[in-house]
Amino acid sequence: MSLKIRMARGGMRNQPFYRIVVADSRSPRDGRFIEKVGHYNPMLPREHKERVVIDLERCKYWMGVGALPSDRVTRFLADAGVMEKPKHRETPKKSAPRAKRVEREKAAAGKPAEGEKKPEEQKAG
Repeated sequence: MSLKIRMARGGMRNQPFYRIVVADSRSPRDGRFIEKVGHYNPMLPREHKERVVIDLERCKYWMGVGALPSDRVTRFLADAGVMEKPKHRETPKKSAPRAKRVEREKAAAGKPAEGEKKPEEQKAG
């Protein structure tokens, strides 16, 4: 069983509230979980002490057992000093332009725009 430390959404519309839970990675986001290890309230200001509350001892235990934290929970744990901060997040490869588009853009960059003269024509004219 692969475990994740992730957030489960609660609260009302336009008033989010998240529980930080340990769950099986196959279970739904707001579904069954094994243990609640904290909560996160994004509606509070950043400096408020109740914005992020995590039981660090339980997180360390679950990570020792093999649970992997999600990206957001990794940031919270790094701010608490449990993990090192991730350097940066890479842009997904899915959003990169495909081969045909890259070829079209290269071809368009090599051609002068309509109405413009080629450099040889400008010197002669």
